[in-house]
Amino acid sequence: MQGTELKKEVVASSGSRAKRDQMNIVIIGHVDHGKSTVVGRLLADTGSLPQGKLAQVKAQCERNARPFEYAFLLDALQDEQAQGITIDSARCFFKSASREYIIIDAPGHIEFLKNMISGAARAEAALLVIDAKEGVRENSRRHGYLLGMLGIKQVAVCVNKLDLVGYDKGVFDAIVEEYSQFLAKTGMVPKAFIPISARYGDNMIRLSENMGWYNGVTVLGTLDGFTKELSLRDKVFRMPVQDVYKFTAQGDDRRIIAGRIETGAVSVGEEVVFYPSGKSSRIASIEEFNVPVKQSAFAGKSIGVTLETQIYVVPGELMAKSGQAGPKTGTQLRANIFWLGKHPLLGHKRYKMKLAGAQVPVWLKSIETVLDASELTTESNRQQIERHEVAQCVFETLKPVAFDLAPDIAQTGRFVLIDNYEIAGGGIITDQIETKTSMIAEHVTRRSEQWQRSNISAPQRAARYGQRAAMVLITGDAGTGKAQLAKALETDLFAGSRAVYYLGLSNSLLGVDSDIDHLGERDEYLRRLGEIAHLFTDAGIVLITTASDLDDHELEMLAMLNKPGDTVVVNIGPRRFNSREPDLQINDIGSREDVIIKIKEMLSEQKYLPEYNL
Repeated sequence: MQGTELKKEVVASSGSRAKRDQMNIVIIGHVDHGKSTVVGRLLADTGSLPQGKLAQVKAQCERNARPFEYAFLLDALQDEQAQGITIDSARCFFKSASREYIIIDAPGHIEFLKNMISGAARAEAALLVIDAKEGVRENSRRHGYLLGMLGIKQVAVCVNKLDLVGYDKGVFDAIVEEYSQFLAKTGMVPKAFIPISARYGDNMIRLSENMGWYNGVTVLGTLDGFTKELSLRDKVFRMPVQDVYKFTAQGDDRRIIAGRIETGAVSVGEEVVFYPSGKSSRIASIEEFNVPVKQSAFAGKSIGVTLETQIYVVPGELMAKSGQAGPKTGTQLRANIFWLGKHPLLGHKRYKMKLAGAQVPVWLKSIETVLDASELTTESNRQQIERHEVAQCVFETLKPVAFDLAPDIAQTGRFVLIDNYEIAGGGIITDQIETKTSMIAEHVTRRSEQWQRSNISAPQRAARYGQRAAMVLITGDAGTGKAQLAKALETDLFAGSRAVYYLGLSNSLLGVDSDIDHLGERDEYLRRLGEIAHLFTDAGIVLITTASDLDDHELEMLAMLNKPGDTVVVNIGPRRFNSREPDLQINDIGSREDVIIKIKEMLSEQKYLPEYNL
């Protein structure tokens, strides 16, 4: 009856639960060291199981002629019970006199390290289980290092199955000494080492008579002694932009910026800044689906906001509050990663990084050290990272991304790496790399050094064609008629005997970009467009092309790739660039013929069409 009442309390309304602290605890350790048994015992001994659950599992074991294990209370998945190992990161609730716990039982088998990391990443503290009879194993060391890498500093080590070694204090002390020396190399100091027998309940929630030599705290007491970390809503404000919605029905012209608040809080009227673009505005309203109007929102809420001044932001930007410490931005970052991919992590290969709300192409720029997490030995001068290896690396993106250092704000300082549509690795950002150059700039320099120029110079081509080569880039919102304008401009210039070519999106798709997956590969498309533009302008041609929704960094990348050719920007509609003014601003196309005249006048004034007569 007491267990039933306690269970009713635990699953009570969210209102009553909000009055008590909650803490996420992860249980990890080598396979078969007893993690699930520890959790099952905690559930049973604190009366947190549903009524009849314990008897039901025991009866099932009798029917199947299997000895009862407390781990069966947790291992609910059919695959887990068939194989006897925890595959997924199971979650369950239990409650002590001090607080409520969400406890995560993460798998210990090396093949399921991805699941283990996924579970541990949500935790505030950890219990690491070691089998007293088997001792410290490879995964015991690897898991210890991973806890430190994930920033989990509150850790207790449970030395389990003391009953199998006759509750020998010497065995316990030897494991404490060995594992303490190992963890010291990682900078981690456990809060406690606890000798237990989860199967028989020794030192789980009360001190055991079988280990009179131990005068420390029980597992439950140790958990209650962990301190709750700073509330997410008390940290600086961070909201990754998930998407931007615009509704046109019934004259609704709002642009709603949607996302989930990771840390902090925000209110109507507060000024916010978007990174890496640096654009700012004030919150006009906070929107939630089918709820009353709210004046503020805090961490954990998925919301939409409208702004007083309409600015152009894109999914993947990071919203922060003006007056608070902002995130870091850059193209290079140092990170500690754990590689789980089927194939090695290679330098100069394109991967996808998911960081907060951003999904960006990323390259491994350098490998600084590779760590054998089981022995904490390091290697340098490595060219690739093998599966299950831990490494300190430098990564580079094509354009700046916004992030925090993981020790400061873990939610926006952690990332995963995608290889061939699968999560292949994860890591935490430890430092920002300040650099005056970029991957694109270095590429352009190498290209210039290796380019075999023809005997015909750019002035000779200009004299022959009667024009200076340039990429005429027409930008603006999608659906503003840019392509039709570009084609009409090409026709007009061609009729005037100009060496001109229109390169549209479809040309590129059918040609050099036929291998691109166009879902989420915008940066790679723009990179290749810049390379093609360089070929045309190097040949003395006036290239006309279009691009929708360009931001400052994308425009800079295109212009840099086109060097030494010139890039001329014609912007249609609202201006979106902070770092560069367009060469010609057209608010509304209106008459296409009039716009073409304006473009030709501008090209003549800038000496690209020197013979054009006004």
